[in-house]
Amino acid sequence: MMTFVDSAALHGRKSGHIKLHGPEAFEAMRKAGRLAAEALDLMADKVRPGVPTAALDRLCFEFAMDHHAYPASLFYRGYRRSICTSINHVVCHGLPDDKPLRDGDILNIDVTLIVDGWHGDSSRMYVAGEAPRRAQRLIDITYESLMRGVAAVKPGGTTGDIGAAIQIYAEGERCSVVRDFCGHGLGRLFHDEPNILHYGRPGEGVPLRPGMLFTIEPMINLGRPQVKVLADGWTAVTRDRSLSAQFEHTVGVTETGVEVFTVSPKGLHKPPYGV
Repeated sequence: MMTFVDSAALHGRKSGHIKLHGPEAFEAMRKAGRLAAEALDLMADKVRPGVPTAALDRLCFEFAMDHHAYPASLFYRGYRRSICTSINHVVCHGLPDDKPLRDGDILNIDVTLIVDGWHGDSSRMYVAGEAPRRAQRLIDITYESLMRGVAAVKPGGTTGDIGAAIQIYAEGERCSVVRDFCGHGLGRLFHDEPNILHYGRPGEGVPLRPGMLFTIEPMINLGRPQVKVLADGWTAVTRDRSLSAQFEHTVGVTETGVEVFTVSPKGLHKPPYGV
């Protein structure tokens, strides 16, 4: 159960309040998060040169249907795909299409599945063929950035602790943190309070309390942090066309620390994947 219910939340809109969830919600989020992780596991040996991202999109949709789930992005605010596929200098919200992947392409696949009304949201980086050395380094740095952010989650901490942990590490590796997009609360809503910035100062921001549910999803660039959104209204790219990478987990604040709901059952959530 949540600590409160109001009309805005019931009608699918952010209420301005941060919901604190109980054991039943955590169990539901484990189920949704695991299924999202399994959908991403399915992609691991499908991403290769010559495969169009539209085929990956169809695969995820069929997986969701087979498991009595629904892709949250499909028809969300007019979006017409089941996943986002962000290739090379695309930061996020890339649209799957019929263009085949090329050898050395890196891409983020972002999937959110609705399971019994609850949202499991996760993304990972994949490589078509063999990644260039600098691209693999960026992938490794981005994953480590995510996990440092996750490690900062604990009762009594703040959202600023999460952002600071990510920013200090990524910038220390001579990369930049995208400011234009952030993590978000979720549960029965796809996007809810609080916003989770991937940069910041320790001790600032929203206090972390047991029962909070949110995503951490840093976007890290090899070049400068500035991005622009293309004419399609969705695809965000780096302004300097430098490579970008992203990893995302859905987490919950517990009485003692953090629970990650979107860990791969096959151990494929971290590079190298060893497919």
